[in-house]
Amino acid sequence: MAVVSGALQVGYVCALEDVEAGDARLTGSKAASLATTRASGLPVIPGFVVTTAAHEEYVAAGRSLTPTLTGPLERAWADFTEQGKLPVVVRSSSTVEDVSASSMAGRFRSVLDVRDRESFLAAVRTVWASADEVARDSAQGTAQASAPSPMGVLVQRHLRPDRSGVMFGVDPVTGDRSTIVVDAVSGGPDKLVSGQVTAQHYVLTRRGRLLTIDHESVYRLRPQRHHHRLLKPRDVLALAALARKTQRVFGMPQDVEWAIAEDGRLWLLQSRPVTATAATAPTSGPVLGPGPLGETFPDPLGELEIDLWVRPLREGVMEAMKETGAVAAGRLARSPVVTTVHGRVAADLELFGYVRTHSPLGPLDPRPAVRQLSVAWHTGSLRGQLPSRVAGLVAETDRWLAGIVPSSASEAELVAVLTRAVETLRRLHHNEALAGTLLPPAGPTAAALALRVVGSEDPYLPDDELVRLHPVILSLVPPSIEEQLELPPVTAVAADKPLEPLAEREQLRLRARWVQELTVRVAAELGRRLKQRGLLDHHTDVGLLHLDELAALLDAASPPPVLAERRTTEVRVAFTPPLPAQFRLADSDEIVPAGRPRTGPGFGTPAGGGRGVGPVCQGTVRRPPSPGDVLVVRTLEPGLAGWLPGLAGLVAETGASLSHLAILAREYGVPTVVAVHDALSRFAPGERVLVDGATGEVRALGREEEP
Repeated sequence: MAVVSGALQVGYVCALEDVEAGDARLTGSKAASLATTRASGLPVIPGFVVTTAAHEEYVAAGRSLTPTLTGPLERAWADFTEQGKLPVVVRSSSTVEDVSASSMAGRFRSVLDVRDRESFLAAVRTVWASADEVARDSAQGTAQASAPSPMGVLVQRHLRPDRSGVMFGVDPVTGDRSTIVVDAVSGGPDKLVSGQVTAQHYVLTRRGRLLTIDHESVYRLRPQRHHHRLLKPRDVLALAALARKTQRVFGMPQDVEWAIAEDGRLWLLQSRPVTATAATAPTSGPVLGPGPLGETFPDPLGELEIDLWVRPLREGVMEAMKETGAVAAGRLARSPVVTTVHGRVAADLELFGYVRTHSPLGPLDPRPAVRQLSVAWHTGSLRGQLPSRVAGLVAETDRWLAGIVPSSASEAELVAVLTRAVETLRRLHHNEALAGTLLPPAGPTAAALALRVVGSEDPYLPDDELVRLHPVILSLVPPSIEEQLELPPVTAVAADKPLEPLAEREQLRLRARWVQELTVRVAAELGRRLKQRGLLDHHTDVGLLHLDELAALLDAASPPPVLAERRTTEVRVAFTPPLPAQFRLADSDEIVPAGRPRTGPGFGTPAGGGRGVGPVCQGTVRRPPSPGDVLVVRTLEPGLAGWLPGLAGLVAETGASLSHLAILAREYGVPTVVAVHDALSRFAPGERVLVDGATGEVRALGREEEP
């Protein structure tokens, strides 16, 4: 490297081993990072750097290679390659890439397998030209041209790896800092980082113990699957050690590009900070999810709807659990039981038995069996009393409902109706939970009866008239204060034999729906009266009020609350994705999916970015996506980078979660799922889909889930 060292006097070239190479202003962030790691004893391929001063000279000369530049570059290349005997790779090293704020992954060009002097000079110009391209992309939509960032050019010996890949010192999808994530492919890493292939995905502990391969626990893998592993146990241990060392050198988890040569030696090709990770899931707190409530309340609820419907539901279920003793008092006190997250209803899935929980004592824990014995006598007697209790409550509710006419009641009477409705719903939900637990299922559902009625009625009857004639039809639609009642389309249903009477639980569920509809009509009547008095801008704004605020406003005991902010929040929440099937809440109230990523139809490899909903765009150069679209592509091509800002989601048929475009998508907060093998054929342009970058789920939204 004598020629290179001599070139240092000009300032256009320096060896990777030189002290000056660690200055990112001179060599760019990528080369400076490799110089630091090489100086720390990590396995970095030897090389030299064409400095940012050379790039500045090139730009000043009208983007041409002057003799002042050509001489040092040619001498450095000839000395390093032994007059062209060794091929090299020519890579970008900009001052703005591979930094903690943004990786700029894949935005600049690299040229592989360069073998002669002319090809080397052309490769340097190609890398410099990519700086101009990125500057032009960054300036789009602005009135002023953007100058290219200073660009160093990293030149290293061209390695022909047996296996290669990318490694993150932290799980970028879950935010788990106790694990290391590795994507591996055969051959070189260029096809992996460009998103052209689907990698083998490994998760391991920081000490190198392998946890999963392709999201499946190593303990569940069939023995023959282990023979197809790209990474052997010694490779996994070496990669874990490399991840720990790079984090120790730079003080933070690193995004490491690596390669294993044919002789088995591990090389570090590139190291940069991990720029975007998800929030780490809390270590405590119940697993939440829509569970059994998603069908009843599919849409976000307003403040009044939560007070009228969710609070009595929570209290009723809690009372039922206390009465049966099925749940320990301490566990029940710690649980939200039923709650709302961003306006959507969620249940404690562990409490309801939808998610299995394990005692730390395992099968030796005597408490569940003792609790069952202690309540067995009580539930036995309660089971015998429950049918008569249900019959009395149903009759009482029917008599009360029959005597209410909202349009002719005073405001005080209407508020009293809402107050009693909350209490009635609490009792209905209490006994419904008992009936569902203690009584055997029997007979049809109210929804089945409603379908029979709608299918046999005159199809031209208005929805309101159908509901007036047959209130059971309300079981087909969820309650809503703001939305107008609209029945779903129903085809004719055969009525060749009569339906059995509704069982106790279905009778209670139907009455609960009737009481909810009564509160809808009472709230609408109060909203109209408040609008006439000038206290609300629109009668549906009543749904933005809490129940106590509504009562105070009617009594003129307080001025009208400022509802603009609540309206803005309501609109924003309306366009958020449905809740994950299972999730926990981080301390910041961020939703952190708790379900393990799955594979199979409807699932791909999660690549982070959160959750999003939008219409599908199968983007092309002629038809680029619009903000809010879900871009569905075959491969994660680098040219898609300019389309990322503002996307609601990114789905690719190939690719890996650690590819360059997936990294950029996480930086922009774009929900991303890769390796969805039939995405282009499954999702039609314009179809609204949900993309979950945490679980890998991609699915079309049903009509009932549309915002």
